Amino acid sequence: MDVSAYIEDVYQEVRRRGPGEAEFHQAATEVLTSLRPVLERHPEYAGSGILERLVEPERQLMFRVPWVDDAGRVRVNRGFRVEFNSALGPYKGGLRFHPSVNLGIVKFLGFEQIFKNALTGMAIGGGKGGSDFDPKGRSDGEVMRFCQSFMTELYRHLGEHTDVPAGDIGVGAREIGFLFGQYKRITNRYESGVLTGKPVGWGGSNVRTEATGYGTVYFAEEMLAGRGHSFDGRRVVVSGSGNVAVYAIEKVHALGGTVVACSDSSGYLVDEDGIDLALLKEVKEVRRERIQAYAEARPTARFSSRGTVYDVPCEVALPCATQNEVRRDDAVALVKHGVLAVAEGANMPCTPEAVEVFREAGVLFGPGKAANAGGVATSALEMQQNASRTTWSFADTEAKLATVMRGIHAECRATAETYGGNAEDYVLGSNVAGFLRVAAAMAAQGVV
Repeated sequence: MDVSAYIEDVYQEVRRRGPGEAEFHQAATEVLTSLRPVLERHPEYAGSGILERLVEPERQLMFRVPWVDDAGRVRVNRGFRVEFNSALGPYKGGLRFHPSVNLGIVKFLGFEQIFKNALTGMAIGGGKGGSDFDPKGRSDGEVMRFCQSFMTELYRHLGEHTDVPAGDIGVGAREIGFLFGQYKRITNRYESGVLTGKPVGWGGSNVRTEATGYGTVYFAEEMLAGRGHSFDGRRVVVSGSGNVAVYAIEKVHALGGTVVACSDSSGYLVDEDGIDLALLKEVKEVRRERIQAYAEARPTARFSSRGTVYDVPCEVALPCATQNEVRRDDAVALVKHGVLAVAEGANMPCTPEAVEVFREAGVLFGPGKAANAGGVATSALEMQQNASRTTWSFADTEAKLATVMRGIHAECRATAETYGGNAEDYVLGSNVAGFLRVAAAMAAQGVV
């Protein structure tokens, strides 16, 4: 069998069936390209149609979400849930509320989630969902009414053994609370394991808020350690200033590094003394203002709306904002300034061209499906606690998170060495390791 031709045929079918879904095509290309050495060793996976089934979601849901704003005007948004693969367990993946959400975005996120969830070693499948609703600037009442309408349609597809959503961009504890309340009201069941990301007081897990940011830093720490480096004394740049970025900054500082820059959609700020985390949290989480307000409040900081945060020299870069934010020119600038490692805290924030620049320059690169798996890993830990009606301490949960992330790193290195001869090829390692776990389960369960 000509493996390369077979993979190309699968990819062309992906494009034919989903025209215009650029992000999904990008994610599928990366994974499929990595699988050539696997299929050469395991031709049975081609014979049983594993790839053809893997790139096609088990179920795609798209629905109308009508709601009434504070002025009494009826609004209509679109809701989505892509239940991509349940070979390893119930579908697991967040809900994103943002104007950019469309079916292609949700499919890309759900596809990535298959491999990310597999890498955790936990019994969770891959899925993703959301809406083009924008909670920014909306009152609590408007957000509640939207969430209730959204859940009124989605609830019939959820369950702790079926599909377990969590939060993502635009979906925090407030939104999860409204969604869970409506689910409970409709079903007449207190099924706490049906949603993760809940507040600790009623079924949530310690460290869930911090998990994605912390996990990204743990993964980067392991990459650096492989070359005899650490975060101690390193200059670090973090893109974004949301939940993932804030807690990545917190963990970098705890490990002795200094985060000198972060960003939001309006621009970026530089603080050579190191980002004041308390001030950043006040600006972004309490006052809900742009990061320019941070620079106005701190004499050592400056704000820029020109260029990107990657123009700031650093030794470690943690892209924690959104997909395809790091382009080729950004990667070239980072390499020019001597970056040692890049770990993706967001989902696919680096374009393929940027990744190629890093790989050619020998920069350590941790793809999101491995580096930011801490969030879903802790969601799975929350599911375990819900099932047993227990709550673990912050320290115990963080220790479990650190163990999971170090295990993912070790598995990526070992797999990359086995299938490509280069232990530092984390793209190959993460794609192949995740695929092998899912493919084995799919093959054992027959053609379903």
